[in-house]
Amino acid sequence: MEKIYTGKTKDVYSLENGNVMLKFKDDCTGKDGVFDPGENSVGLTIDGIGRANLETSIHYFELLKDAGIKTHYVAANVEDATMEVLPAKVFGHGLEVICRLVATGSFVRRYGEYIADGTVLEGGYVECTFKNDAKGDPLVTSEGLAALGVMTPEMFASMKEQTLKITKIVADDLKSIGLDLWDIKFEFGYNNDEVILIDEIASGNMRVYKDGLIVDPVELTRLILNR
Repeated sequence: MEKIYTGKTKDVYSLENGNVMLKFKDDCTGKDGVFDPGENSVGLTIDGIGRANLETSIHYFELLKDAGIKTHYVAANVEDATMEVLPAKVFGHGLEVICRLVATGSFVRRYGEYIADGTVLEGGYVECTFKNDAKGDPLVTSEGLAALGVMTPEMFASMKEQTLKITKIVADDLKSIGLDLWDIKFEFGYNNDEVILIDEIASGNMRVYKDGLIVDPVELTRLILNR
């Protein structure tokens, strides 16, 4: 295998069959030794978290496969903390897609004069940000993505439709163990001009509540895997 990218929490290798291998690491984003998925730099190492994130991703990718939703997921080896995926190009220099079911966080910081924290967003609200730490991951509209040549309106429509379907599947699964999904972040790419979900579906990419209190990502991983 040839390493083609070193990430904060995963390394990426090319495989001889044309696919790609993701190697999950125990490094976590955070600050002052505290795990925080919102931080942009590695702040600590948690033994076994890479394998746990992989197991969580496998759980959700398998649910999506059963629902007929294509993703980049091919296979995984939990013991080696690796996942084989289809090759896919990212949109622009990287695009994050957030689906919000409840208004909170940066959404309320932006629009708090119009909406209260904790307000349910009926049907889900999808927004996109460019992955750019230096610029604070700026928001971008579907029209902006088309004008910049990042993706066509048809690609955006497919991505949005998939985002809403995937979010519902994850939310329903969490609801089955007494948890409420408030928002979740995805990354999409394209394979032969087909828009597909890439990267991972892990606890660090979602905001989940239980009995009105937010669930820590490490505890959330435990609840998902040990049901």
